Amino acid sequence: MFSNREGQKVPQVTFRTRQNNEWVNVTTSDLFAGRTVVVFSLPGAFTPTCSSTHLPGYNELAKVFKENGVDEIVCVSVNDAFVMNEWAKSQEAENITLLPDGNGEFTEGMGMLVDKADLGFGKRSWRYSMLVKDGVIDKMFIEPNVPGDPFEVSDAQTMLNYINPQAAKPKLVSLFTKVGCPFCARAKAALEEYGIEYEEITLGKGITTRSLRAVTGATTVPQVFIDGLLIGDSEALLNYLNLNVSKPEKVGV
Repeated sequence: MFSNREGQKVPQVTFRTRQNNEWVNVTTSDLFAGRTVVVFSLPGAFTPTCSSTHLPGYNELAKVFKENGVDEIVCVSVNDAFVMNEWAKSQEAENITLLPDGNGEFTEGMGMLVDKADLGFGKRSWRYSMLVKDGVIDKMFIEPNVPGDPFEVSDAQTMLNYINPQAAKPKLVSLFTKVGCPFCARAKAALEEYGIEYEEITLGKGITTRSLRAVTGATTVPQVFIDGLLIGDSEALLNYLNLNVSKPEKVGV
């Protein structure tokens, strides 16, 4: 069984990171002293669950975490700095600090170092998450000690529910567009005005009007989806925003 270390201090180690093509030492104190930090740890960069769900979940909810008092979100893995940096790029994980625990010192200090030699991984981290306040572990979510790689409690939503069960999740927005479309530009400007992040699907090579018709039933762009619901074109989007979303307050105006 893995030991729950709530109420204890995090291990005192130095992480060897690569920043701007130089080695930079980052200490435990640099990360945690006087700050509130969410940490999640996982078996390996580029591995399936870690790449498809675990890291993207925290990256997606990072803004909400910060709105609820979290200074930084840190992902720890027993990988070297070069691997972690490349993984961060491939995941576009600009909201997460990826820390290489190459020698497994932090993970071992947490009592979470496990042997995955059967997979050819060597020593890796068990999957867990924790909330750390000024270097002291406030809460831990440790995956059950069962065979395989369970992923049940260390996810971003579970941590956010602990911090604030009433926290509002960001809307999931995607829109079909094409280059040079003025109505598409209008839709994107409206989303930005309301402070809503979106993912753009641009028609072109590999994504054609056939896909647009199959998904939306429409032949024109933009076509906007919010939380799985087809809103429609730019005019429909403006009507939806006016009725359902409050504009963010402007600071310094």
